[in-house]
Amino acid sequence: MKLPVFINKKQFLGGISLVFAASLVASACSSSSSSSAKPTKSKTSTTTTVAISASSFNRSFSTMSLLKPLVAKGKGMVAAILPDTVTSARYTEFDAPFLTEAFKAAGLSPSQFVVQNAQGSDATELSLAESDITKGATVLAMDPLDSGVGVQIERYAAAHGVRVINYDRLTLGSSPSNYYVSFNNVEVGKLIGEGFVSCVTAWHVSKPQVLVMRGSPTDNNATLFAQGYDGVLKPYFSSGQYVKVGEPAGTWQPAKALTIFEGQYTAHRNINAVVTPNDENAAPIINYLKTLHIPPKTFPVTGQDATLAGLQNILSGYQCGTVYKPIYLEAQATVALAMYLRAGLTPPSSLLNGTTYDPTSHNEIPSVLLKPEWVTTKNMASTVVADNFVPASQLCAGAYASYCSAAGITP
Repeated sequence: MKLPVFINKKQFLGGISLVFAASLVASACSSSSSSSAKPTKSKTSTTTTVAISASSFNRSFSTMSLLKPLVAKGKGMVAAILPDTVTSARYTEFDAPFLTEAFKAAGLSPSQFVVQNAQGSDATELSLAESDITKGATVLAMDPLDSGVGVQIERYAAAHGVRVINYDRLTLGSSPSNYYVSFNNVEVGKLIGEGFVSCVTAWHVSKPQVLVMRGSPTDNNATLFAQGYDGVLKPYFSSGQYVKVGEPAGTWQPAKALTIFEGQYTAHRNINAVVTPNDENAAPIINYLKTLHIPPKTFPVTGQDATLAGLQNILSGYQCGTVYKPIYLEAQATVALAMYLRAGLTPPSSLLNGTTYDPTSHNEIPSVLLKPEWVTTKNMASTVVADNFVPASQLCAGAYASYCSAAGITP
């Protein structure tokens, strides 16, 4: 006869904390177990708790398998909707495959989840959300193109009893009953600002004449990024150590960012440094500077997202650094949160490690906030390359092989 088992212990797997508490009562039998509890005939009680923190996730996705007890309890489909394929290559290259991998590793079948892209259309994003809910989605993770469509989706979901996770970008006007998963975006901005300051010093720019650029004004993330780097740079501008030459309207469209920069640079030829909020906007600006024969390590440019072009611009001395946001962590955190919601459970405070203020609704939105990293040639090998975020074979192709060698990166 199989003996009843009483478990109450903490296991640490690769830094992941998991607590299982279970009490199984089977048919009466004698036991030499060290536990003093006695099994009782014909009564069965089972409780399973999975405790996962915001720091539990890793490169191997091993944490996801620990969510299977929640998957078994849950009902309905989980839908993830990404915004576009233009403003950042990350959505197709990383977010979609990482979300898919996380869903599968958690134990969902292909019929229990879907990952889609709105292709830059508000109407498409709303239509996808409505269709997913009609097909039985009980949890919706969406990266809103803008807050207008985000609010529409949230209201439609609420009317149909569907829980909403704002993925990577917060909907302004959001209800406190919704959730948010992202990296700490003010910290992202701080890293950009601090990286810029370090670069100005390292590249010996004695009188920085700085153009400060931003992401789209309709994106709350862009506001938070700017809050971060503005805070770092303000004392330098106030003291006169740096001069802020301009602060034009923001965009996430690389072509528009280039047009804005060209206009500013034509009007102010003294500009010798630019704060750019991501690699996508920085790349065409750097290419333009190269056509003007600006030498490397003389004109600081910043970035974010650790794109292939951004990393190669760092290696060749045209970009100071980039903020690396390990998207596989964000995807896993989103799926973990979705599993709690799908199971009708309250997510643990260890996972919801912060709140994010919504300046439109004045609500504090429960959040999973992950930690970003500033990447330069010094730590590129141990971060993006070690994570295979950008394969070394691509990074070090052609003319970049010697740069990789100098940075200790082996293809």
